[in-house]
Amino acid sequence: MKLEDFKVYNLAMELGELVYSEVKKWDYFDKDTVGKQFVKACDSIAANLSEGLGRYHYKERKNFSYYSRGSLFETKTWLTKAKNRKLIAEDVFCDLINKIETTGIKINNYIKTIGPQ
Repeated sequence: MKLEDFKVYNLAMELGELVYSEVKKWDYFDKDTVGKQFVKACDSIAANLSEGLGRYHYKERKNFSYYSRGSLFETKTWLTKAKNRKLIAEDVFCDLINKIETTGIKINNYIKTIGPQ
């Protein structure tokens, strides 16, 4: 499989760009405390999927997919903190939560396909 054809990876990449574009608008303190960790967690979703895809053994691929799912959960936590601290609008929060949920379902479905068939 080519990385460019990997649908869940593409969803994760899109999510990362959306989060980055939101965080860029924040002031220095908010970027430095919540923002950096939010962006790093979100970027890690796609990064772990791509690293897993590049691994030879299916067990490694599955482990990196689990790391990706963990980063997805961390991203949801930072998104919730951003909402609670009034750093993002309610409609942006709802849009990103929906994208996180969709990406999570796709990651779980992908994990089920990994392994000897």
